[in-house]
Amino acid sequence: MARLVIVSNRVSMPRERLSRAGGLAVALREALAGQKDGGLWFGWSGETVAEPQPAPRRASLGKIDFAVLDLSPAEHKGFYTDFANSTLWPLFHYRLGLIDFHRAAWESYLSVNERFAEQLAALLRHDDVVWVHDYHFIPLAAALRRRGVKNRIGFFLHIPFPAHEVLAALPAHRQLVADLCAYDLVGFQTWNDVRALTEYVLHEVGGRVERPDGGIGAVRIAAFDRELRVAGFPISIDTEGFARTAAHEAEAEDTVRLRDSLGNRSLVIGVDRLDYSKGISKRFEAFQILLGARPEHRGHVTFMQIAPISRGEVSQYRQLRNELDGLAGRINGRYAEFDWMPVRYLNRSFTRNQLAGFYRVARVGLVTPLRDGMNLVAKEYVAAQDGADPGVLVLSRFAGAAAEMSGAVIVNPYDTEGLAEGLDRALTMPLEERRQRWQANMAVLRGNTITHWREGFLAALAA
Repeated sequence: MARLVIVSNRVSMPRERLSRAGGLAVALREALAGQKDGGLWFGWSGETVAEPQPAPRRASLGKIDFAVLDLSPAEHKGFYTDFANSTLWPLFHYRLGLIDFHRAAWESYLSVNERFAEQLAALLRHDDVVWVHDYHFIPLAAALRRRGVKNRIGFFLHIPFPAHEVLAALPAHRQLVADLCAYDLVGFQTWNDVRALTEYVLHEVGGRVERPDGGIGAVRIAAFDRELRVAGFPISIDTEGFARTAAHEAEAEDTVRLRDSLGNRSLVIGVDRLDYSKGISKRFEAFQILLGARPEHRGHVTFMQIAPISRGEVSQYRQLRNELDGLAGRINGRYAEFDWMPVRYLNRSFTRNQLAGFYRVARVGLVTPLRDGMNLVAKEYVAAQDGADPGVLVLSRFAGAAAEMSGAVIVNPYDTEGLAEGLDRALTMPLEERRQRWQANMAVLRGNTITHWREGFLAALAA
């Protein structure tokens, strides 16, 4: 059996507690552990040092080998902060007004990919299967091909892929897509993302697109003197495992404290990184509209938003934090009573186990990104519910999960009044309807787990 090599921007090293790692980190480590001949996990160490060592630092855990590289301060700024997070992230999330493109950052992005490719190529065996993750390493396969690597290389994009007209706003869009075509298989979260790439290939570069008979299966693309396959692989969670965790955490100390603090009030919960793509400010505004338009909810509903700070070095994120601080303060200042605080706004992180318990307590899961590749919080919230008395998922139509979660209350986060109405509907929904919606969502989650996603992609790459 060929060895699996996974490449990602951050690597969950052996010393890292998986209880604090994301679901993806758990899934990737399990993918490597499940390989008969073991595997290799390669990527950035998460550390910045003045003079990075040329060779990667190595570690091992059972059959899994780990190899990580440090970044220099200049590389971190150009590759990570200025291009990945200040150019590609807003572009791929349709926030053109926030793009800050500089050629020096683009060159740094390419340079770091070249350096990582140089070190990875030296570690590869001839029959390794390479699986590259996310927008940080789009050029990696092309850099490996230039070094003579002929292995099968797959790529999965965890965030949305923009429409042709949006992507064209990037001055280097043509080279970026040419590098993407160096992979053998490109996976996206949704078939809308697949369509976006095929439209670009057809109309921008005059490539060839062959869709499968009956519309089922991978799309074949020929462009930039390469042939590859493209398909949708909606990522998911360990459904039954997360459900068991939530049931167990229902009586954990932190969950009990939260439940006791609420009294008989309903809890609306939002859990996101502090990011402008998540629509958190729209969420706050909608909750304020709800309290103003539906006085019966005052004193009976608490909204808890958990938003750990991320990318604090990017100015747009600092501005967002200030905006949310102001919104939370205004809502609480206007509507709070001596025994009730409408908004609990927490800029800290919690373990996945803690969140599982919190989700189970919440009457409403509020997931309203302005644009998102999938959003696993939506799926975790559903899996965490007590089937006898489940809560309701309120979900943005612009999250990839909306294509699967038919039982959710689907909303447009740009319509704050409509979002407030969706909240009201969820809070007042009869038990039987809540059960029916939850059952519909759980049927999807049981049929498409993180294991299905992982095995489906790797089988397609091997095919």
